[in-house]
Amino acid sequence: MELSEFKSKAATAAWMPYLLLATAPLCWGGNIVLARGVAEIIPPISFAFWRWTVALMLLLPFSYHQAGRDLILVVKNWKIMGFLSLTGIAMFNTLLYSAVHTTTAINGALIQTAMPAVIILISLILFNEKVRAIQIFGVVLCMLGAVFVVIRGEWSTVSTLSFAEGDIMMIVAVVLYALYSVFLKRKPQIHPVSFLVYTFGIGALGLLPFYVWELNAVGSFQVSKEVLFSILYVSLFPSIVAYFCWNRGIELIGANQGGLFINLIPVFASILAVILLGESVRLYHVAGMMMIFTGMMMFNRNFGRN
Repeated sequence: MELSEFKSKAATAAWMPYLLLATAPLCWGGNIVLARGVAEIIPPISFAFWRWTVALMLLLPFSYHQAGRDLILVVKNWKIMGFLSLTGIAMFNTLLYSAVHTTTAINGALIQTAMPAVIILISLILFNEKVRAIQIFGVVLCMLGAVFVVIRGEWSTVSTLSFAEGDIMMIVAVVLYALYSVFLKRKPQIHPVSFLVYTFGIGALGLLPFYVWELNAVGSFQVSKEVLFSILYVSLFPSIVAYFCWNRGIELIGANQGGLFINLIPVFASILAVILLGESVRLYHVAGMMMIFTGMMMFNRNFGRN
């Protein structure tokens, strides 16, 4: 291999984790907004159950041979596989979809901006991973930037926010997904697609008894184009594409460093609104994005230094 080719591949490997971790919040950007929009026509557990069931069905035709080869490792590591499937797949998304019944999309987005800090706190408590003061400042700056975008640059909006039962659900959901992200380092060394197949399957299976309960208590949803499109969207992009990118990115650079990319969710949501809904780019968009990117650069530049 020539030196120039080697350098090119090394450069690609260097930025690949960041591309993967940026793709995940791009896919998740519309998830909470969509969930809020269909809250009245799809019960939350049903939405989560069919999301993972359809995602599993989409993956299986392309992965069942590899999944079969990885079965022994999955069984051997059943505890961590079960933990990751329940926290990151079944419980997080069910709580999110339940939360939007009693809270706003703005509140949900604001609460999610705390996730990087929760990831760092859990890593510090459980694994004694050290974080420098300048990195903490970078995390805070990222969070402030994300909040600035969500509240449209008007800090007075924060004082008018009211908190409901759904906000507590979102807080619990954030802690669960932070645990999922931190413990990804303990997952077995199986193919990334196999990991998705098994976690999606275990997550859907864990939701099954609650789905049956919801059918009896609330009833089923009416099948329509809107419902089918919503389930297909969340099964493909926020599930398969986003989880593959997020899991691989976290594996490459770690939960502390990668967790900051969660703050890109409101940024991408704003960009999608401009492209798809014809909304205008405002000064608060630019200011918030600059705060987020500056904070991420501060954290990553100083990552791993003593």
